[in-house]
Amino acid sequence: MKPKHQRMLLAGLALVAVLGAAGLALSGLKDEAAFFYAPADARAAPPEPGRAVRLGGMVASGSIQRARDGVTIHFIVTDGKDSVPVSFTGVAPDLFKEDSGVVAEGHFNADGSFTATNLLAKHDERYMPPEVAGAMHKSETLEP
Repeated sequence: MKPKHQRMLLAGLALVAVLGAAGLALSGLKDEAAFFYAPADARAAPPEPGRAVRLGGMVASGSIQRARDGVTIHFIVTDGKDSVPVSFTGVAPDLFKEDSGVVAEGHFNADGSFTATNLLAKHDERYMPPEVAGAMHKSETLEP
């Protein structure tokens, strides 16, 4: 076999191996991928019930209701166009509150509500941990 044919054969085998590895990786990750939906997107094209997705938006004002068990929270996520009722059982993050951003990981139910398994509270770009804010305040007072 000529060296030119050997190089072409090796290049072809390498290409097949890379495409095979990419195909295996994509097929393994398709069940693990969580798509992001805003409430209006979820109403326009609802995902299939039980599929792992993320729902993002703002916690509607006055919508947080805590159940008597102490760990279940019911609230509404809105994007200004539509809203989705959400149920979460667990410990909510410290930044979780009304009129703040939230990303809920979980799945939609057949009735259009959302069951969250994890909550991620979002903050604006001006957020600063209390320790840093205190240190900055001290440094500002020490400067002449």
